[in-house]
Amino acid sequence: MPSRREPPPAPAHAAAEPGDDLVVRPFMLTGGRTRPLHDGLRIETLLHAAPAALSAPLRFESRRIVELCQAPMSIADLSVALRVPLGVVRVIVADLVTDGYLRIEEQLGELPIALIERIRDRVRAL
Repeated sequence: MPSRREPPPAPAHAAAEPGDDLVVRPFMLTGGRTRPLHDGLRIETLLHAAPAALSAPLRFESRRIVELCQAPMSIADLSVALRVPLGVVRVIVADLVTDGYLRIEEQLGELPIALIERIRDRVRAL
């Protein structure tokens, strides 16, 4: 009968160190929702928060989004800044728009060819 191999016990010093990133499951940030309440949010959508939104009773990612959006910022840029998946940011942003903490800047109907080419070139550079 072959012996079962048990994984070696984790060393005592393997606890999270101050520099380690804590992992929070995306569904915890959105209350389990995967679809935004506000439709029409594209990754290039620019958002702006009123300075008064800084005094709102917001927590965690919502608070950080309002801080970052004191100057117009896109959903894609927020995702990068927060290091949170794009879909999660869209759900949180939609909640903030619905609650009146964020305002959607005027959006372009169609993306200009020059912008599409610039995006393509930057993606290739990755």
